[in-house]
Amino acid sequence: MITPSQWWSTSISDIEPGVIRFRGYAVEDLIPDTRFPAMIWLMVRGELPTAGQAHLLERALVASVDHGPQAPSIAVARMAATCGVGMNNAVASAVNVLGDVHGGAGQQLMELMEPLAALDPNRLPDAVAELVAEHRSRGAYIPGFGHRFHPRDPRRDPLLAAVQAALDEGDVDGRYLRVGLELEQQLAAGRERPVPMNIDGCTAIIYAELGFPPELGRGLFVLSRSVGALAHAWEESGSGLRNKGPIPRPLLPTYIGHPPRPLSPDLDPQEPR
Repeated sequence: MITPSQWWSTSISDIEPGVIRFRGYAVEDLIPDTRFPAMIWLMVRGELPTAGQAHLLERALVASVDHGPQAPSIAVARMAATCGVGMNNAVASAVNVLGDVHGGAGQQLMELMEPLAALDPNRLPDAVAELVAEHRSRGAYIPGFGHRFHPRDPRRDPLLAAVQAALDEGDVDGRYLRVGLELEQQLAAGRERPVPMNIDGCTAIIYAELGFPPELGRGLFVLSRSVGALAHAWEESGSGLRNKGPIPRPLLPTYIGHPPRPLSPDLDPQEPR
């Protein structure tokens, strides 16, 4: 029989009067020197990371915080802030639109890379070629590459350099970096314009190299993007505007429905049909 105290049993936090421990560590011992990325790692993984692991995780979190109001999640946060809701509601509104299309590419790439990362490196080029050909045959794109806004994502190079530095220091083994670079190379083959890795691709490599499962890859992106949502919601709340919609008020959406028509006297609009 489950007792009331076992109903929410957890290995994460140990809370009682005068005591707060996370994964066995007293909060008063963590506060002085534990950086936030290391705390995230401790909470979701159960142990503290090495300094190199925490540094690489921090790089990914920093890179993903914002992409301006042209990102739907940020636009939603700003619109919500003009509707009389609190900061928590505005940030939650942003988080709730981070789905498979907007916000899910990193997780999707992590899932694609998992079997490739387990291959012998000599087999990797052929396996990647098969994957690319299969996606192209059905008109699908491989998540994590190309960008609708940037010809070359400015976050790519510093993030991949951080992974390489972690590899050189022995903090990661480089399997996912190898897969990502092979994908990037083959996606660019035969094209006038390359298809460089974007922020989702780079952070997918980082999270996978650090041993996070794909679902947590998306969760970490949500944590990072929440910072941008909070900043934009707070800024918008000071604009003085109310009920700010997706387009300026003088503009009207294009109506594509039935042209104006009279109501027939033979039809009773209140009569169920």
